[in-house]
This record gives sequence, structure tokens and C-alpha cells, in this order.
Amino acid sequence: MGPSLSIRSAAVKLSVLRAEWFPCYRLFGIVPKPVMRLLLYNIRYAVGGGASMHMPLPGAGYVLGNKDVLPEITKFIKSVDPDIVGLIEVDTGSIRSRKVNQAEKIASDLGMNTSYETKYGTKSFNKMLPIVRKQGNAFMAAARVHGEKFHYFDTGIKRLIIELEMREFAVFLVHLSLKYRHRHLQLRRLYDLIQETEKPVIVAGDFNTFWGENEIYLFMRAAGLTSANPDGIPTYPSRSPRKELDFILYQEGIEVTAFEVPQVKLSDHLPLVCEFNISKGAS
Repeated sequence: MGPSLSIRSAAVKLSVLRAEWFPCYRLFGIVPKPVMRLLLYNIRYAVGGGASMHMPLPGAGYVLGNKDVLPEITKFIKSVDPDIVGLIEVDTGSIRSRKVNQAEKIASDLGMNTSYETKYGTKSFNKMLPIVRKQGNAFMAAARVHGEKFHYFDTGIKRLIIELEMREFAVFLVHLSLKYRHRHLQLRRLYDLIQETEKPVIVAGDFNTFWGENEIYLFMRAAGLTSANPDGIPTYPSRSPRKELDFILYQEGIEVTAFEVPQVKLSDHLPLVCEFNISKGAS
């Protein structure tokens, strides 16, 4: 097993240790490495992950929504106390979410900034469909963000790539195609974006890799990426996880210090939590 953490206790212990050790660090001229916490979660538009999703008809939740799920997701995210949040499958204000922009609502409740966009290409037919045109992905972070960029894949239905630029590293958030051929064309585009980035990179998202890490092995090797989930803990479906669809990948210059897949079943995917710091001289 790789390194793990208890989310609530780790946050409390870390804050206590920082408070106790900081005077000593200053006395000896030592500056501790700041620890960052990244949460990745496919929240399935906050429609839930259980039987209620299929009431009164199979799949009805995708249209009717479930107003009770979003507050629970927000409560969970707050308990993790993340520095950066990457959310896949966010409703940005359709009738399903009662016109609530889930990205803005969660960010407001957490006191964070958010950056979101519809996940379909600018010329996609999906941009004209009710409900579907409000389906997107989102980043949330504190005020240390230096900027964000929206890129798009050339193939597939889900084309959005959000790049979040921090001072010492960059994070890409993706949701890859369900089709194998499209996924690999998208990975080629993603590789090019990574190569153009001068800072250490983290790539996080729902890769829809039905064969797990084996499917992206060559991409990872070419881009110099390592999985924060070395044991290949499955993340889907949440009720009985069998497939590793969700990944946090990182380059040299980023040191992962803890990783966990919390058994939270508010969606059909399980969330990923990763703690890391930046190696000296990485950027």
C-alpha cells in the first residue's frame, strides 16, 4: 500500500505541527516545504450515486436532479480542507440543478475562487441542448492562482481541458472520451500541452480508462508522469469499485507525501485526495 492519510486528523495535526515547529524553523533559518492538498472528484452533477438516481424511472435523476446531494458534497469537500479542487461533471445552472451553478455555489461556500466551463467544443451541437449545454468541469483554489486557460481536444464529445497555473507548478483537469480511439487522440493533444509547459505538471481527471493504468502507460512514460495511486485503487463504481477511471498524475519536481481514496458514495465515482509539495529548484 502507498502512503495514506485520515483526512480530518491529518488536517488538524498538520496545522498543530506547523504552529509548534515554525519558531524553530525560523531560529535555524530553515523554511519548511509548504504542503498542498488536491481533491479530485467526479460529482456526477450532484444527482447522487444510489437507487434514488433511478426514481421514478431508470436514469430519471439525470433530468430531475437531487437537491439534497450538493450540500453533502460541499460538506465533504470542506472536511478535506483542500488547497485545490478539481470537479468533473458539474452542472453550471440547468433546470436539473434548479438553476444553481454548482461550481459557483461550492466555491462560495468554501471561500475559494472557481474557474469552470462547458466541456463541449465551441461548435458542438451539445451546446444547444437543454441541460447538456450546462454540463462542465471546474477548478477551485485559493487566491494563489496565477491564471487559468481553457484548451480543447480536437476529437471526442467531451473536449475541455482546464489549465490552472500556480507559481511553481501547473495542473491540467480533463475528462476523456468513452471511445478508446478518441481517448488516445486526446492523450496525444494532452502530451503536446504538457511539453509546452515549463513548470512541473499535475494531470488530474476522469480518464475513462476501462483497463486502468495499463491503457495510459505509454502516455505516462512519454510525458514523465507517475500515478499518485501506485496501488491502482479502483474508483468506479463507488458502490463496489472495480475500475480505475480517475487519476492524479505528476511529474518530477512534485513530491507526493500522502494519497487516499475516501469511501464517499455521493456520486458514482469515488474521490481522490493527494498531498504534495514542490521539490527545491523544481520551477
